[in-house]
Order: sequence, then structure tokens, then C-alpha cells
Amino acid sequence: MEMSTLFLGSLTEVEKNDAEDAIGLLLVLLWLALRSRDSGLANYRLWFWSSFAGLGVSGNFAFYFVSIAQGSVAVAATLMYSAPGFVYLASFALKLERPNAVKWTSIAVVMTGIVLLTQICDVNESRVTVAGIGPGLLAGISYAVFIFGFKYAPPHGSPQAILSIAFAVLAAILLWMGDADQTIAALSTQDWPLFISLGVLGAGLSFGLYIIGLNYTAPAVASIMAMVEPVTASLFGVVVLREHLTGSEIVGMGLILVTVTALSIYSRYHRSFYD
Repeated sequence: MEMSTLFLGSLTEVEKNDAEDAIGLLLVLLWLALRSRDSGLANYRLWFWSSFAGLGVSGNFAFYFVSIAQGSVAVAATLMYSAPGFVYLASFALKLERPNAVKWTSIAVVMTGIVLLTQICDVNESRVTVAGIGPGLLAGISYAVFIFGFKYAPPHGSPQAILSIAFAVLAAILLWMGDADQTIAALSTQDWPLFISLGVLGAGLSFGLYIIGLNYTAPAVASIMAMVEPVTASLFGVVVLREHLTGSEIVGMGLILVTVTALSIYSRYHRSFYD
């Protein structure tokens, strides 16, 4: 099956994300204009790592939506959140970190929590397809790519410069994949306040804080801590959308939260890349 056919079922979501990311780009460009001093825009390493991160974020979004379209949300989410495994393998291969029992155990426990939280065991076999598994794994790899990009860009420039370049790459790729007319039309709908909110909180603020946090955290540790994202999403569903969690989902959330908390305490005493 051609790649263009695979993307067809997820163009609507791509266009929505492109509108949100365009808003996020405008916000960080404004931030960059106000705080342009020591931006590092003349440094080619900043451009390389920031573009690398933008490529990873766009791949993460696109492949995740393709995986949903070709399979199911549970399968896509589980595979995307396999990112810590890819980050660990890359970190070990590049000798950025040394493997130990704590890290391997953290990966195993977090992935168990993800499996319970996404309820992948209850997915109908017909929804587990090769066309869904492949993009899901690529979404996880892309997740790992942008973690490394955002990790190694900060020494060469300011957060606002990094985000400006990364979001520009992200918006350009998603705009190329989607329909430009529909992307522009999305900004004129009655939902534009929601797009602005998502642009501010989901793009600008969240990625800005993520870059700052990566200055003090190794990529592998940061990838596991990022797994709190599905937990907060589930809690949002319970509080705002009045959804209900099953017993296994609550156990999965607990495993993730306990592991992230324990790992943050552990990393506080092991700041170096080498334990």
C-alpha cells in the first residue's frame, strides 16, 4: 500500500494539528522577537538539532494518526509510548548512559502500566494489523528522535529559537501532508478559541518546559517521565468528560506514577550521564 493511501484516513487530524502548531509557531516567534538576545540563530548546530526535533515531532503526530486509522487507538497509543525503549537502546549504543537494573525495571513497569491503561488486551484481533503496527512503531521512534533533538539543541541557543525552528519544520511538513485550504479554514471556525488554547498549552508552553527540563535530565530518564502524559489525559477524561476508569486502568496509572516518581528521585542523585 502506498504511503499516500495510508495518510488519507488521517488527514483531518493532521490538518487540525497543523493549525494548532501554526498558532504555537506564531507565539514562539513573538517570544523570540521580544527576547532575541543570545538566541543562537547564527549557530548551525542549533539549526540542525532544532530541525531534527521538528522532524521527530511531525513524524510522531503523522505516524500516530496513521496507526489509529489503520488499526486502533489502543494499539497506536501503546506502540507510540514504547519510545522509552528506543531512547534507552540509542543511549546505550551511543554510550550516553550505562544500562542498569533500575532503568530496565523502569521500562518494564512503565510499559506494563501503558498496556493496562490503554486496554490493548481487549482490542479485537481484526484491529491489530501490520498497517497499524508499523506506523505505531515509527511514531515511537519519532518520539525518541524529538527527545534527542530537544536534548542537544539547548546548549547552542535559546528555548524560543529552538521552538521557532522546530515548529516551523513541523508546520511545513504537516501542511505539505494535509490540505492547506482546510488548515486555513480550521482557523475560521467557531472552535478557534480551542485551537488557541491548544497552541498555547499543548505546543508553546509544554514544549518550552520540556526543553528546560531536558537541561537537567538524561534523554532516557526524560522519556520515562514523559509517560505521565497518558495518565494526565486519562485524569482529564475523568474530571472533565465524566469518563470512568476500570480497575486495570487505575492499576496502570498507579504503576506509571510510582515509577516516574521513583525515577525522578533516583535521577536527582545521579545527575551525570554515567551512573
